[in-house]
Amino acid sequence: MTVTRRKLGLSGPEVSSIGLGAMGMSDLYGPADDAESIATLHTAIDAGVNLIDTGDFYGSGANEMLIARALRERRREDVVLSVKFGSRRAPDGSFQPVPYDVSPEAVKDRLAYSLRRLETDYIDIYRPARLNPQIPVEETVGALEEMRQAGYIRHIGLSEVGADTIRRAAAVAPISDLQIEYSLLSRGPEESIIPTLREHGIGLTAYGVLSRGLLSGHWSSSRELAGNDFRAHSPRFQGENLEANLRLVQALDRVAERLGATTSQVAIAWVAAQGEDIVPLVGARRRERLAESLGSAALRLDAETLAEIEKAVPAGAAAGERYAAAQMATLDSER
Repeated sequence: MTVTRRKLGLSGPEVSSIGLGAMGMSDLYGPADDAESIATLHTAIDAGVNLIDTGDFYGSGANEMLIARALRERRREDVVLSVKFGSRRAPDGSFQPVPYDVSPEAVKDRLAYSLRRLETDYIDIYRPARLNPQIPVEETVGALEEMRQAGYIRHIGLSEVGADTIRRAAAVAPISDLQIEYSLLSRGPEESIIPTLREHGIGLTAYGVLSRGLLSGHWSSSRELAGNDFRAHSPRFQGENLEANLRLVQALDRVAERLGATTSQVAIAWVAAQGEDIVPLVGARRRERLAESLGSAALRLDAETLAEIEKAVPAGAAAGERYAAAQMATLDSER
């Protein structure tokens, strides 16, 4: 399966209609296999997936170095690297309970380390992972624009910010895209964020399109999670919330069965069908899962099928918030 291309906003790059999120290859979803991760990255690129998303804090830099190893065997120009910065980690891997450092000074400092770890002289899309309310977004974007003008980054992105912040950022410099969680179980962006993006010609890269695995069709209430798997503390994976969410997935299963597709393929295709300006990111860590995800590109959801999907998983039907309360409080997109 070879994926097609989409333009990421008016000012952004042309990217594959499905992107690959690499976080789980190094962090937060339990044990990972570097060799299989690199093989998955190679398979994705060979299939035409050029958008690879990471963060400098994924595995405290290990994810960037993993991607660099994979790219040594590929042409740099065949890949669009999207990198987030700003989150802080302690030596034990825990996240520091401090505001995100997205100051102008941090922009340049963190960028320097990412360039070295990724073994490249430019990053295609560079973005703050979260907003720091104590640092005006204009200052952060101003520093990013300076780095863009200097050639160290090609495009400026945002992540998990609300409509007002999008407008303020866009007044400083061209913004290629907003990265935000968007799925059948996370419909919040539809109210004001997506209309604002379209007003300014900004694309959307949607992460969590399978709601951290809930919509994969492979989840069960008896599944045991590793100690470093953040889903062990995620409200949607707890007790009655999990049972309620799995009932929604069962309804989606029936739609997928009628279509001759898997549940995850339908969930991914639904996100892609919400607009040509939206690019779903899949977090496949193994070639098997990647192949399944890429199969969604062959699905064409007509109006009747989209209505059937909406009936199976109505907007607002998810049980539990997408993050624990402390993390939800850091999201400008939820205010």
